[in-house]
Amino acid sequence: MKTLKVWAILSLTALLSAGCEKILQENPQSQIVPSYFNSPSGVLGGIAGVYNDIRGQWGTEGFTVEMQAGTDEFLQGASSGGGSAYTYNGLNGSNFGSAWGIAFQDINTLNGVLKYGQTIDLPEATRKQYLAQAKFLRGFWYFYLVQTWGDVPLNTEFITVPSQAASRQPVAQVYEQIIKDLTEAAADLPNQPTAPFLGKAATKPVAQLLLAKAYLTRGWLNNTAADFTQAASLCADIIANKSTYGLDLWQDYGDAFVPANDYGKETMFVSDHMLDAKYGYYKVGSGESGGAANNLTPWFTTWNYPNNSGVNSFKSAAGAYVNSGTSLMIRDSQYGRPYVRMRPNSYKWPSGANAGKNYFLDQAFTNRNADSRFINSFYTVYISNTSVTNTATAANNKRGISYTTVVGADTAVWMPDFEVEGAPQFIGTRPFKGLVVPPSLWDNGIFPSLKKFMDPSRGANFNDPSTRPCILYRFSDVYLTGAEAYLKAGDATKAVALLNTVRQRSAFRKTNTAAQNAAAATAMAITTADVTVDFILDERTRELFGEWQRWHDLVRTRSLVRRVKAWNPEAATYIQDFHMLRPIPQSQIDRVVEGPKFPQNPGY
Repeated sequence: MKTLKVWAILSLTALLSAGCEKILQENPQSQIVPSYFNSPSGVLGGIAGVYNDIRGQWGTEGFTVEMQAGTDEFLQGASSGGGSAYTYNGLNGSNFGSAWGIAFQDINTLNGVLKYGQTIDLPEATRKQYLAQAKFLRGFWYFYLVQTWGDVPLNTEFITVPSQAASRQPVAQVYEQIIKDLTEAAADLPNQPTAPFLGKAATKPVAQLLLAKAYLTRGWLNNTAADFTQAASLCADIIANKSTYGLDLWQDYGDAFVPANDYGKETMFVSDHMLDAKYGYYKVGSGESGGAANNLTPWFTTWNYPNNSGVNSFKSAAGAYVNSGTSLMIRDSQYGRPYVRMRPNSYKWPSGANAGKNYFLDQAFTNRNADSRFINSFYTVYISNTSVTNTATAANNKRGISYTTVVGADTAVWMPDFEVEGAPQFIGTRPFKGLVVPPSLWDNGIFPSLKKFMDPSRGANFNDPSTRPCILYRFSDVYLTGAEAYLKAGDATKAVALLNTVRQRSAFRKTNTAAQNAAAATAMAITTADVTVDFILDERTRELFGEWQRWHDLVRTRSLVRRVKAWNPEAATYIQDFHMLRPIPQSQIDRVVEGPKFPQNPGY
């Protein structure tokens, strides 16, 4: 298929580990030809190149938007630049599909690995691991493709002769191949990472989790009880053997996002990034704003705190936040580079079934006293990082006092999750030196930023992309996937047990006493009467907010249109049933000039 770009330039400097000493040896090739795979280094290089291409999607802006915008979780930030991915208005094959070409290019590389890797001179155990990695990665990409576009070209042979013809194979056939690949991969992958695939590359439990997700998704498509049962069984096996796999939940939810724990026991599969430019695309001090496989994840949901935190900001007659005065904050590494692309969905519906409610606080993060996931996921307090003198006579200073903020001590901005009388300059009648911005004043320019991906290691180069890995799968997802599978298989009791493990973990806080943690865990426990698909989707928001899964979660559960209409005012008007599949990239359609035309998905 000419559209699959067989003769692609492929970087073989994949990041398969946490440190330079664990990275594959670099062996760049300008062309992937059959003879290249006739050696162990060629096979290994092909796998490395695919890992490298994953890094070119997860963590980049376009792909992140495609995976999360237009859902119940996110609305547009002030600097989103608009975009049909958020609203579905005008969504078409010309403005969607960042990973389509890369996915098929990688699939063809993996087909070459699988064809020629059978006969290379390697110990049998090593050969099995190489081939298992290739099968996992092919299943990984096809699962992404089939969830996103439905029927897609299914290629399992290494293409060496360009063609201008292409066709799409049925979803059922694609799932058969995905399940075959992942089943075989799980059988031969090691329990824990082994050389040369160190760090958090694919292992047996990672393949099992992806296989469980594939069974679960196919089960939803066909309402097949056997698929739900199989998905539940796979998740149960991972949990039962967690010590063998070196996996577990951190006691404190927040510890899952401490940079030192990025490769810890709760992390299952990552896309690596690194400071050393030899093994990545990072350029120290360059302040690159996109492209080149840079991880910009920490910044997308960061509001413009340096420019929108005027010391004398006030509430207008219409009840809106109005920025005024000298900024209380300057840009730094702790609070990150403000991109303001997307924001948590805190829109409060004025009427209807959800009148007076917003998805963020009133549906998802509801029990914020017992549940630590809200406070561990979002910045609600910004400590002053610059000194600001405010005089009593300054414009819009309604406090009637003069003062100077103390760096590192005073609160510059407080975003409580409840309404505060007198905000933004007062707490009741008491003057507040900084700003109080409660939910009623949140808008597309000021809102709690997602902090769990923040990268304080940027130091002086805090405008640079992050070198933290993008974590694609965490161990807690095994519990949530298993719970959904058990519920669909008719066993709500087992679903509750898995959900309670995750929920009661979220009740733990290091600052609590043992008695307080026990009381919070009790408050977080649920029963079978509580468990519905919608409850599990809300639980996935609480646990996985911003982790590149939301659009596929809603599509899998056939909930996208219903929940977007219920909670997302930007997209509710435009979304239709056909949006459950994304538009085929126009470039793909245009390149097929031999044989039948390449079909677009209905509605586009």
